[in-house]
Amino acid sequence: MAQSTQIEYTEDNIRSLDWKEHIRVRPGMYIGKLGDGSSQDDGIYILLKEVIDNSIDEFVMGNGKVIDISIEHNKVTIRDYGRGIPLGKVIDCVSKINTGGKYDSKAFKKSVGLNGVGTKAVNALSNYFRVASHRDGECKVAEFVKGEMTLDAKIAPTKETNGTLIEFIADDSIFKNFKYRHEYVENQLWNYAYLNAGLKINYNGKTFFSKNGLRDLLERKVDQETLLYPIIHLIGEDIEVAISHGTQYGEEYYSFVNGQNTTQGGTHLAAFREGIVKTLREFYNKQFDSRDVQSSIVGAISLKVEEPVFESQTKTKLGSLNMAPEDAPTVRTFVVDFLKSQLDNYLRRNKEVADAILRKIQQSERERKDIADIKKIANQRAKKANIHNKKLRDCRAHLTDGKKVEDELKLETTIFITEGDSASGSITKARNVQTQAVFSLRGKPLNCYGMTKKVVYQNEELNLLQHALDIEDGIENLRFNRVVIATDADVDGMHIRLLLLTFFLQFFPDLVKAGHLYILDTPLFRVRDKQKTYYCYSETEKQEAIKKLRGKAEITRFKGLGEISPKEFEDFIGDNIRLEPVILGEKTKIEDLLSYFMGKNTPERQEFIIDNLKVEMDEATNEEEVMDLEQEEKEVVTL
Repeated sequence: MAQSTQIEYTEDNIRSLDWKEHIRVRPGMYIGKLGDGSSQDDGIYILLKEVIDNSIDEFVMGNGKVIDISIEHNKVTIRDYGRGIPLGKVIDCVSKINTGGKYDSKAFKKSVGLNGVGTKAVNALSNYFRVASHRDGECKVAEFVKGEMTLDAKIAPTKETNGTLIEFIADDSIFKNFKYRHEYVENQLWNYAYLNAGLKINYNGKTFFSKNGLRDLLERKVDQETLLYPIIHLIGEDIEVAISHGTQYGEEYYSFVNGQNTTQGGTHLAAFREGIVKTLREFYNKQFDSRDVQSSIVGAISLKVEEPVFESQTKTKLGSLNMAPEDAPTVRTFVVDFLKSQLDNYLRRNKEVADAILRKIQQSERERKDIADIKKIANQRAKKANIHNKKLRDCRAHLTDGKKVEDELKLETTIFITEGDSASGSITKARNVQTQAVFSLRGKPLNCYGMTKKVVYQNEELNLLQHALDIEDGIENLRFNRVVIATDADVDGMHIRLLLLTFFLQFFPDLVKAGHLYILDTPLFRVRDKQKTYYCYSETEKQEAIKKLRGKAEITRFKGLGEISPKEFEDFIGDNIRLEPVILGEKTKIEDLLSYFMGKNTPERQEFIIDNLKVEMDEATNEEEVMDLEQEEKEVVTL
């Protein structure tokens, strides 16, 4: 009989990680998901936020009305003009956990960051980090690499204005292939401006400034021509809201707590939605269906709470709590009571607005009842179709015996919408079954431009798709954080992409505006020899790969996703995935956009398509590519 091996358990088995090692080993605990910058909640934007939050706290305290920010070649520079970190504590503030000036100060009780971790996480997760504090004619500078201090300069005289300067370059071994998308950064900075009236933020030559807070936010976010009445803007102690109704489908909300953009909502947003319904029911003395009240609403809420309790380190969802102290009302009670008082008063003073809201609710009620029977039949059909086994290959994150998906895990979930058995088969075999799902289309989806939502229930493919995403009643229950359109890079694939974009923009614009929709970028070429293989996403990348292989290369052009093997797909939808987010510009009008691309085939659109194809032909390097593009030109003009 073999003798069992005795494993010793001594002090040598215990290892304590220092602060920077702990952050670098488990970055998700501090900044949520990593990502490459293609999602607005990716880690590099959290790093940016953590530094800016400290500058915002200085502004809130009445110190410094300007923040200068620049991002060049992934190097971030942030300079505020507050009091500057006390010189003797500069190193501690950026390298010792739970060091900060907020714990014993009443003035900071409603500040953004109370955990004393933020800037330290930025330091630990950066290849280069520099801090300089200018304070009363003296300056202290320190530099770090991955949290290790490389420079501890002596305090020296300075003529610089008081304040703090921080520079950092995120560690590309942790944030692989990352890049900052200026649209996301600018949106982040606009939110800071709206929530801090009078603050001026300069970023890469642009200035961000707001006088009217959340009213300015809605005016920028929403096409004013689609609003049915002027924005209702209400301000109270520790609360600010802005509300209107538009003509779009769905609901659109922006929520904040202590200046933090709570992208996943939480207690305050639920109370906001509830408070609007209760107030309008009591004002009109009618028991409206909540869906009819909330349909097509656009709203924003900002709340200030002492010692807020968030459900994640990245503070994107507010948990349940009192306003503080113990005898104060809950967040729900506080928000609902504010609306029942202030919104009611507003409507009594503004009869035209009250009448417009009533007409909108009644219109939504008629539309809902008009499609009720069709919706019931469609839902039964979707259930019979058993999409979880046929149309949808779900991820295990949603197959946990009915347990609720944790918010941190939900951030990682992705669904690929594909067309054709070969493409969906390859992606299905190559995907990460824990967090990635696949929905397979059958043929080209319906062009639903200009149609009402009734068509979604009448068309089996669109109905099954909305059920797979669980967005029938809005995106609050969206099952996947990233919805990825994965089609071939040819004419048919581009057409399917446009049809799907039309579907989402027409009926679920809030899904696009919330940053959940993406396009999968797949390689056009494979360039290889016996030792090395390169996957190239453009003609330029192909030529570079040929040079690297010194011209002795086998070149394969992928005509469709079905030609890419499951093994190769593992590279494209894993750590090296390339996703292009669908971002609507500030002034983009969805109706004009859809009309241009999906309306009548205007001469302007034909001219645009032909001109762009001719540019591609000029760049084509071989006869086969030219022939393919000539065929595309003939086919595209007929779309």
